[in-house]
Amino acid sequence: MTRRRLSLSDYVNGVTAGDRFVLSQAITLVESRHPDDQVLASQLQQALLPASRSSFRVGITGVPGVGKSTFIESFGTHLNQRGRSLAVLTVDPSSERSGGSILGDKTRMPTLSQSALAYVRPSATGGALGGVAYKTREIILLCEAAGYEVVVVETVGVGQSETEVYQITDFFLLLMLAGAGDELQGIKKGVMELADALLITKADGDNRVAAQRAQREYQNALHLFRPPDSRVPVEVLTCSAQQKEGVEAVWEMMLNYRRRTQASGYFQQKREEQNLRWMHRLLRDYLQHRFWHYPPLVSIRTEIEQQVKAGTLTAQQGAKWLIDSYERGEKL
Repeated sequence: MTRRRLSLSDYVNGVTAGDRFVLSQAITLVESRHPDDQVLASQLQQALLPASRSSFRVGITGVPGVGKSTFIESFGTHLNQRGRSLAVLTVDPSSERSGGSILGDKTRMPTLSQSALAYVRPSATGGALGGVAYKTREIILLCEAAGYEVVVVETVGVGQSETEVYQITDFFLLLMLAGAGDELQGIKKGVMELADALLITKADGDNRVAAQRAQREYQNALHLFRPPDSRVPVEVLTCSAQQKEGVEAVWEMMLNYRRRTQASGYFQQKREEQNLRWMHRLLRDYLQHRFWHYPPLVSIRTEIEQQVKAGTLTAQQGAKWLIDSYERGEKL
């Protein structure tokens, strides 16, 4: 039996009513690269825009093994117990060969996955940079329209540039391990400049003292960085997600950050800049796609590429040749 295709109104009504089944279908629609789906997805996002303005977007990153999923499970459960709803968008790296991914985060967050106040959605990166999936920002808007008060984006955390998640969230939390060498925490130097807070995880048992020492060391190290644009001092906290210790302090710190940045106007300013930056990114993607699929260019592209590979034509000359050919064709 063929399932009836949902209409725009079906999607809008279902998502705004908090129907998780329709929300999942809407996310699948947004992630689709089929032209017809893309048209409907664009209409859906525009229709839902007024309903997607009041959430708190939190980005969480850290190296593999730092305990991101465990922390998010404990953090989300803490919010749910206080009546707050939350959506968790987890990202799995796609295979370079097959394009597939494991998408196993639901198994690592069993409590949240079963909570009526939580929604966990794993997505594949699809080759996107920055440790976030290609359509993560659009999916955030859908979750907000569905009424989720907090939207958490968990990034891959494998050393890629984490700028992308910083540019689509309100608060950026960097999870760190105590006693780990630089070879394990290779992403920390660049990401520390973006982080709104640092959290030393697994601060329990024999590791408690090491975590407290790391907390002091990182707090001292932060004085070497320029002040954050938010003008809110970057805090370093410790937490044991397994023991449920320090989770409430993390949430209170986030709420304090939001109050201060909303009062100063930085919160709204950052959102506005993110909206504009995202439009520019989509524009670049659209122009690149149009360029590479322009029919008159296809016939000469292979020849130019072969000459560049053989070294008989410089990369700069090859690029200019293709651009000139594209512009000439557009004027015909």
